[in-house]
Amino acid sequence: MSSARPHFLGIDDAPFDKAQTAPVPLVAVMTEGPDQVEAVMVGAFPVDGAQVTEYLLEWLARSTALPSIQAVLLGGITIAGLALVDVGALARGLDRPVLIATRRDTARSDVAAALRTAGLDDRLDILERAPPTRLAAPGLHIACAGIDWHRGAELARLSVRKGRFPEPLRLAHMIGQAMVLGRSKGRP
Repeated sequence: MSSARPHFLGIDDAPFDKAQTAPVPLVAVMTEGPDQVEAVMVGAFPVDGAQVTEYLLEWLARSTALPSIQAVLLGGITIAGLALVDVGALARGLDRPVLIATRRDTARSDVAAALRTAGLDDRLDILERAPPTRLAAPGLHIACAGIDWHRGAELARLSVRKGRFPEPLRLAHMIGQAMVLGRSKGRP
């Protein structure tokens, strides 16, 4: 970790209806440390769309914030439904650690079952390559790519302002809710 106040980029999708045809809004919030917002980006991705990793790489490459970012935070390996992020490929492509932060340990079997039900078996290999989540702090499970787990967990803890969840993800979640629902309404 090169700084006591690293720059984080938290990315989350907005609420959506699985039957909707419009792309799902995506929000990225860059913070310095856990408490200073430096940039906000918005994008969109199709429900259950393919190649979300490539989309994220292209989207973030256009950002002037990318050189400052020391870690990317995602609220899971799925975006916009069953679009699976290849976390390792994203970390390699960005040359930055990618951390998956969740409030509870997520069951891969549930995601695998959903993929099979949706006829998206071709994405199971991405799920198999995903790093496992481990408890970093009470109420904070972390999976890491591009960094060893202990350093990644420490980075994730540095992104928490109050409570237990990384602030850039919390903010991205709230902004996404406000974009779709007109207000934010709760925890990511």
